[in-house]
Amino acid sequence: MVDIARDPKFLKQRRIKRIISTVIIVIVVAGISIFVSRLKPAPPTVDGGSVWPGQVQRGTMVRQVRGLGTLVPIEVRSIPAITAGRVVTIPVLPGTPVEPNTVLVQLANPDIMKALSDAQTQLKSAEADLANLKATLASSRLDQQSTLANTEAQYKTASLTSESDQNLLAKGLVARLDAESDAAKAQGLKQQIDYSRLKLASMKTSDAAQLASAEAKVAQSEAGVRLAQTQVDALTVRAGIKGLLEDLDMSSTGASTGTDQLQVGQYVTAGTTVARVVQPQKLKAEIKIAETDVRDVEIGQSASVDTHNGIVPGAVSRIDPNSVNGTVTVDVKLDGALPQGARPNLSVDGVVNIQTFKDVLYVGRPAFGQPHSTVSMFKISPDGKTGTRVQVELGAASVSTIQVLRGLHVGDWVVLSDTSTQDAHDQIRFSPAVAAVN
Repeated sequence: MVDIARDPKFLKQRRIKRIISTVIIVIVVAGISIFVSRLKPAPPTVDGGSVWPGQVQRGTMVRQVRGLGTLVPIEVRSIPAITAGRVVTIPVLPGTPVEPNTVLVQLANPDIMKALSDAQTQLKSAEADLANLKATLASSRLDQQSTLANTEAQYKTASLTSESDQNLLAKGLVARLDAESDAAKAQGLKQQIDYSRLKLASMKTSDAAQLASAEAKVAQSEAGVRLAQTQVDALTVRAGIKGLLEDLDMSSTGASTGTDQLQVGQYVTAGTTVARVVQPQKLKAEIKIAETDVRDVEIGQSASVDTHNGIVPGAVSRIDPNSVNGTVTVDVKLDGALPQGARPNLSVDGVVNIQTFKDVLYVGRPAFGQPHSTVSMFKISPDGKTGTRVQVELGAASVSTIQVLRGLHVGDWVVLSDTSTQDAHDQIRFSPAVAAVN
């Protein structure tokens, strides 16, 4: 086969076409690469049904702080064991309504019972000694009075005899010696009368002193009996007030621990608290508020307490000066009627109203927003299908709302739920669309 020579002009045109084609292909590939590199990734899809949306509003926003707590009685009577003893019976159990004379615990102590018996014996002995002394002193006074009366009778007789002797002596009918002897006898009897009267007066003073001493011993013995009887009576522990028996507990803190429940057979020392009686109609709420939130709480601020069966209005009445485990206890005095089922130690939610802002923009508090900070939030489109990231400046925060200073307007809808998984994206799609916006 014979080779045919090709025209050089044709070969040259063919090479030019190939070069042009190669250049065009390179330019197209480069353009496609640049275009593709400049394309943004498609927005990620988020389940619109799981989104928590919130709408920006204008109006009055009340700044609040919230805490968990319990209802506690205002009046609590801790009942101690006045005397030591062993628990014999526990007639009533916690939760029972009690009257002042209701017996809560019966104790037994043989030593105290013996002390009462000894005191009663001493009292009887002292009373017998007093009675015997009175009889003795009365007998002595009678003897002295009898002696005085006899001496006075003798003196009267001697005086008459002496007077008669003086008359007879003047007539010479009696010897002078006899007359003087009778006169001396009468004088001696008179002195005996004076002495007996002095002795009788002295006996009255002495008797009074002896009786006072004996009566003091009786009084002392009576006091001993009363003391012993009081100790015996104290073995019967009574409520003392009308109320509700909250607990039978030997804890020293005044709060039930559940580990020191009083049991029959236990020995209780004097002064140990064995029971607590409360007034169930007089309750307050003790709310534990985070120490970062409590700095603006003040006594007198309005509050509300949710018992899960009704909300009761109230006011802050006390703020504990100490912080425990990151919280501060705030007492709320309840002003309204307690709902049915309210009782001591019932778990409640408390809200304290700190401050009222009028005519401000606010929105529901987002899961990630802090007061007085700037955060990025997804603003939901009017059709609820997309969300665009915007920067929002936040102000004061409440329990469920937060003030909007910049970045949003009245009527805007934003995502309040956690969107941290979308931090790398400025736009998201909702499928299905967010229903609350439509």
